[in-house]
Amino acid sequence: MVWLILLFVGLPAVELALLIELGSRLGTPATIALIILTGMVGASLARWQGLGVIGRMQSELAKGELPAGSLVDGVIILLASALLVTPGVLTDVFGFLCLVPAFRSILKEIAQRRFERMVEEQRIHVSMHFEDVGSTGPRPPVYDITPEPDEQPSTTPRRRD
Repeated sequence: MVWLILLFVGLPAVELALLIELGSRLGTPATIALIILTGMVGASLARWQGLGVIGRMQSELAKGELPAGSLVDGVIILLASALLVTPGVLTDVFGFLCLVPAFRSILKEIAQRRFERMVEEQRIHVSMHFEDVGSTGPRPPVYDITPEPDEQPSTTPRRRD
């Protein structure tokens, strides 16, 4: 709850203060131009990287591989583009950082550790099953991620057959 208040009240207040300070130092027209420029550059960079991720996903799928890493990259790039079109200094810095592949790797590592911790704590369950997709070849796995209700903690993973 506290982080929601910080996100929706604290962050805009800090962004506003930074924009006012920037405007007082650079002037209003230059500040507005900077906001527009970062939005345009960020959106075009995000589009370019997003198209690259889509291409990677298609090649991974063509090889029969699960494009999990590329999907996470796509989500982070989508987040980056949303941050870059939002006026603000901190959101622009974080948005541009999300477009750097090394920083995305760090974010993916953090997300993976958090996901694994949630599975270990049995807050969510992951099960794998195979569905017949009408082909005669090997069937691809289907992953089912289901949040566990707080009232009924389960001690064994569920399997869908």
